Amino acid sequence: MARPLVAQIDLAALGHNLALAKRLAGTARVLAVVKANAYGHGLLRAARALRAADGFAVLTLDEASQLRSEGYSHPIVLLEGFFQPDELPEIARRRLQPVIHREDQAEILIRAKLEHRLDIFVKVDTGMRRLGLPPTRLRDVLFKLRASANIGGITLMSHFARADDPDVGVSAQLATFRAATAGLDLPVTLANSAALMGYPESHGDWVRPGIMLYGSSPLMGTTGLELGLLPVMSLRSQLIAVQSVRKGEGVGYGARFVAPRDMRVGIVACGYADGYPRHADTGTPVLVEGQRARTLGRVSMDMLHVDLSEAVHAHIGSPVTLWGDALSVDEVAAASGTVGYELLTALASRVRVEET
Repeated sequence: MARPLVAQIDLAALGHNLALAKRLAGTARVLAVVKANAYGHGLLRAARALRAADGFAVLTLDEASQLRSEGYSHPIVLLEGFFQPDELPEIARRRLQPVIHREDQAEILIRAKLEHRLDIFVKVDTGMRRLGLPPTRLRDVLFKLRASANIGGITLMSHFARADDPDVGVSAQLATFRAATAGLDLPVTLANSAALMGYPESHGDWVRPGIMLYGSSPLMGTTGLELGLLPVMSLRSQLIAVQSVRKGEGVGYGARFVAPRDMRVGIVACGYADGYPRHADTGTPVLVEGQRARTLGRVSMDMLHVDLSEAVHAHIGSPVTLWGDALSVDEVAAASGTVGYELLTALASRVRVEET
C-alpha cells in the first residue's frame, strides 16, 4: 500500500486564479510566472491550466525549453537572462526573451552572432538592490542595445521590494522608475502579484502574477481565500499511529512538548523530508477528520505529532490536511514563521502528486 501522503493539485483553481489576475490586469497582458517547477505544482501541469496567459516567465533555459518542446508558442521570458554566452544561440533558436540586468550582459548580447533578432527585457534597479541596471546607466545601455542588429523589441522592467507592505507600498520605486524612463516610449512591466492586487497605477503593459496564481496571498496579513483566490495544492495524509501520552511525558525529538495532562496524540505520515517545515512549532494548525488540531513538538523527517484532544473520534487511518482547500497554506506558513511561497516550493519529489 502506498504511503498516504499526497499533494492534490486542483487545475480548475489555477484557471480561476488566472482569470482573476486577468480581470485585475485590465488592458495589461499577463505573464504567468511558472519558475521553481511552477512554485512546486509541476511546470507542465501548471502550464496546461495557465494556457490562457499571454506569456510565461521562467528562471532557466531548461524550463523554457520544456515549454517550447510541449508546443507552447507564448512569449517566454527568462527572468535572470542568460548565465553563459553559449546559451544565446539556443535562446534565439527557441525565440525566448531574456532579461538584461547587467551591462556586461548587454555587451555580450550585442557582440553575439545570432540567427535572428531577440526581443528582450531590460531591468532597472529601483530599490530592490538585487538585479538591474542603475537608473543612471539605463539610457546609455539602451542606446547601445537599440543600435544593435541583434535586438528586436525592448520592454522595460523593474521589481518591487515592498508591494506586500501597505505601510510602504510602491510609490517611491515607481517614482524612481518613471524618472529613469521618462520619454523612452517603451512597453513596461513592473507589477508582481502584490502590486497587481494592490496598485493599479503600476500595471503597465505586462503584469507578472506568481504566487497568487497558486492560491497563496501576496499581501501581508491576509490569506488567499480572503482575496478571492482558490488554493491549488492540498497536502493530505493520514494518522498512522495513535499514542496515549501521560501527563509529564515528552513528545518527539528533544521532548520539545511535554504533556500538561493525559492526552491522545496522533502520528501523521508527513515530515520535513516531504517539505513540511521542520521549524513549525507546537500549535501549527492541521485538520484531522476536518476538525482543527495542532502540531506538537518537533517535526521529524518522516512524521509529525498532532494533538487529538478535539478530534475525539480520530483513529489510525483518519484523514489529515496539512494545508489546502480547508486550511490556508498562508495560515500554516504564518504559524511556522515563514511564507506560503516556501511551503509550496519546498514540496519534495518523493511526495505523490494527483491532479483533481
